[in-house]
Amino acid sequence: MKSLKNALVLLSLIVLVSFTGTAQTGAKFGYIDSNEILSLMPETDSLQKELKAYADYLDQQMSTMGMEYQTKVASYQDNVATMSDLIRQTKEKEITDLQARIQAFQQSADQDLSAKQAELFNPLIEKVKKAISDVARENNYNYIFDVGTGALVFYDNGDNVLPLVKTKLGIK
Repeated sequence: MKSLKNALVLLSLIVLVSFTGTAQTGAKFGYIDSNEILSLMPETDSLQKELKAYADYLDQQMSTMGMEYQTKVASYQDNVATMSDLIRQTKEKEITDLQARIQAFQQSADQDLSAKQAELFNPLIEKVKKAISDVARENNYNYIFDVGTGALVFYDNGDNVLPLVKTKLGIK
């Protein structure tokens, strides 16, 4: 997968050089693996620990709900033969409602965990992006590619070829 991303970055670079002619104008290209730089930053360990603690808390809540579900199902199965129709229907509804609550909690927990990760790591990611931009400007790079994500993370004085492509495709 990583080699595929690297190949895509290389292909993007070749296409960029071919179509914009920047190779003749002395454009300077660089690359970075933002995942590697993030893993090396001292803040990452504490942020990962905080995120893991939150994930563990959510897992514990999910586990508690799962145990409650198992208990209700076991009780239902043990006593279903002696239950009246009303009690049986009530117990079945309780189990069905609990299943729905568990599913809703799982979806909500996944979203909350993603939001927590963004809340924790976005400031660090922005710090890295700023450092990349600063280094690019200080060292006269026109383009910096992120081989970790396969994205262009910095560009300077590039040509927007959208109008040319629109014309080529007959789009007005």
